[in-house]
Amino acid sequence: QVRLVESGGGLVQAGGSLRLSCAASGSIGRINAMGWYRQAPGKQRELVATITTGDSTNYADSVKGRSTISRDNAKVSVYLQMDSLKPEDTAVYYCKASGLRVYYWGQGTQVTVSS
Repeated sequence: QVRLVESGGGLVQAGGSLRLSCAASGSIGRINAMGWYRQAPGKQRELVATITTGDSTNYADSVKGRSTISRDNAKVSVYLQMDSLKPEDTAVYYCKASGLRVYYWGQGTQVTVSS
């Protein structure tokens, strides 16, 4: 099993920045890719950004240019720097860790952007 703990969410004004962190523990040898997803009220969970052990990244169009995903392979942690935040970025942000035929989710951290 892998346990993921997110932190860094909160309330921020539009145009502000937040940095989300996710720390993995447990059977971390199973993990290759990590990423962030979000779910706004009444909407489906959607991809925000992912990063592999080789530092290959992928971003949703909605956050491209405003967000940067990074990881610390030694600590098996992943980070999401979000800048120029918009009210539509308001959602619960979830960390996901993926391995071969397995994946794990964190409990989520709330991000609220006020206009």
